[in-house]
Amino acid sequence: MTTTRTRLTAAVHALHSNELAKAEALVRSRLAEAPDDTEALRLLAMIATRTGHAADAERLLRSAIAHRPGFVLGHADLSSLLCRMGRADEALVLLDHAIASHPTSLWPLSLKSGVLSAERRIEESLHVHAELVARAPDSSVLWMNHAHALKTMGRTEQAVVAYRRSLALDPANGAAWWGLANLRTVPLDANDIRTMEQALPAAGDPFQEVQIRFTLGRAFADLGQFQQSFGHYEKANAMRGTLVPYDPRTTRELVVSHEEALAASFFAARHGSGHPADDPIFIVGMPRSGSTLVEQILASHPLVEGTGELFELQDTAAAISGNRTGISLPDAMAGLAPSELEALGQRYLDATRRHRRNGRRHFTDKMPANWRFIALIRLILPNARIVDVRRDPLSCCLSAFSTCFNRESSFPANLHDLARYHRDYIRMMDYGDAVLPGHVLRLHYERLVENPEAEIRRLLDYLGLDFDPSCLRFHENPRPVHTPSAQQVRLPINRSGLDRWRHYEPWLSPLIEGLASGSQGRLQRPPLDSIADP
Repeated sequence: MTTTRTRLTAAVHALHSNELAKAEALVRSRLAEAPDDTEALRLLAMIATRTGHAADAERLLRSAIAHRPGFVLGHADLSSLLCRMGRADEALVLLDHAIASHPTSLWPLSLKSGVLSAERRIEESLHVHAELVARAPDSSVLWMNHAHALKTMGRTEQAVVAYRRSLALDPANGAAWWGLANLRTVPLDANDIRTMEQALPAAGDPFQEVQIRFTLGRAFADLGQFQQSFGHYEKANAMRGTLVPYDPRTTRELVVSHEEALAASFFAARHGSGHPADDPIFIVGMPRSGSTLVEQILASHPLVEGTGELFELQDTAAAISGNRTGISLPDAMAGLAPSELEALGQRYLDATRRHRRNGRRHFTDKMPANWRFIALIRLILPNARIVDVRRDPLSCCLSAFSTCFNRESSFPANLHDLARYHRDYIRMMDYGDAVLPGHVLRLHYERLVENPEAEIRRLLDYLGLDFDPSCLRFHENPRPVHTPSAQQVRLPINRSGLDRWRHYEPWLSPLIEGLASGSQGRLQRPPLDSIADP
């Protein structure tokens, strides 16, 4: 038994180190001795998935579950694999069978709620969450998950109750604190601060402490104590930076490599290449720039479906780079044949189809960081539209600095790197304007707030869509919203938060100076009437 465990542990380490051949050899040696070892079958399925053999992975996982019907990790991996293959309904059938076979167990219900949430079928997940908390009323995590779903559906009062129940059970649940803070409708008070400060030593997971400190930053701000607020934001970002590292050189190198490899003549020579579909509308920009508001406006139009922040374009870029080891993304794109460009466009459309629910003519992809891939969009989907949402740089960067991004999002964790990231974003968009003039619409958040109808009409005109009054009533749209701005876009447009950065001005010198260094020594903050279209 010890030898077997040691062998499989070594296989796991090899897998994590991306030594796939070594991992496979270790796993197969175990399966030669015990063909029904479910842990080994699962590991081999993970290797098959990593190497692009999804059908083999499915077969292995189904074999593992057949030998061990209560194999939780096997069910989790298979349902996740089926979803990635665009077969979420089959994953739900699998889990419904497990629910029927294990009527007293919570894990099949929990996995089902996870699948429905991952597939953004939040309304369907609500009854599953309700059943989970009814059967396990003392689980802080289950109450938190229920609250997340309620918040996404705009059921704010119920979400507050669920978050509070979660925190009463576990005051160190950082994700519940941050979820409550992100509702933005119930100010946090001195009692909340005291509870969080007492809970900090009990936060077992370092990321939970990060989430609590971000929430403390929000709570002190609610009380008007901005120095203490900033101190917690600064500490939270520093801790997050150690857990989720960010390398500013990678972002700068990506921008420079585009400038050096892909000139205007490159795009002119490939005119007519790529997939002709005009379905996607890409909304790009800095995080916290107002992109969720723009998506909510567009999703209120009868011809546009809002699908939120999608990873499919990022995955497409990774596939291009991964197939050409040692060269930059722009150099890899330069080597693509016209047939490959069209196939990549089709790949993106196929991969995003599972997020489209209502058959509308267009859909939004609101991943802000897709500004890194504007050249890729132009090559594989030349008729797609790109909307660059801009916000006052100080307001935008402070808002990003005070936001707890998830563990998967590598993002600047100090003001200096944040200013550099903003400069790189502006530089990439300027590059896009130079090589693809008129291809991107620039939409300024402050201008949208001041004159919403005129800006919405300009946006729809760029998209080739007729004006629809429902776009002005976007806050009445009941669609699920998955981003931190979910509650804000359920309110009419207002000026709140436009000058929030001024409360923190004494501590923003690295940000102010860093932004100014990209603007010939002074920070460019033009008045509304001087903002020009690209």
